[in-house]
Amino acid sequence: MKQSFVKAVAILAVTAFSAAGLVAPAHGAIVGTQAVMLAAERAETVERVHAALDREAVQAQLVALGVDPADAKARIAALSDAELQRLDGRLAELPAGAGVLEVVGIVFVVLLILEIVGVIDVFSGI
Repeated sequence: MKQSFVKAVAILAVTAFSAAGLVAPAHGAIVGTQAVMLAAERAETVERVHAALDREAVQAQLVALGVDPADAKARIAALSDAELQRLDGRLAELPAGAGVLEVVGIVFVVLLILEIVGVIDVFSGI
């Protein structure tokens, strides 16, 4: 019994030491400043667009048009950089405030972008 225990421990030790040598090497690269800045800029832009969508009136309008606000946010996160910049620019052109006209404008811009990229089909019946 003692000999089988010693044999099992020896097999376990050999296996553990053999596996310790199979560590994969780490690969690293230099990340450029511009890449970091672009990622930070994209994160800020996504945050601004999400803040516009987080308004209660905008979400109510999206729901009234049959678009789930969570789906709209997911699609915004998947937009390309150019599409995201265009959407943010359109939102920045709208006048500040929480009036009905501004809300309708924001919802229209979001729906237009979602329609263009093929996520929803709101404007086909119009």
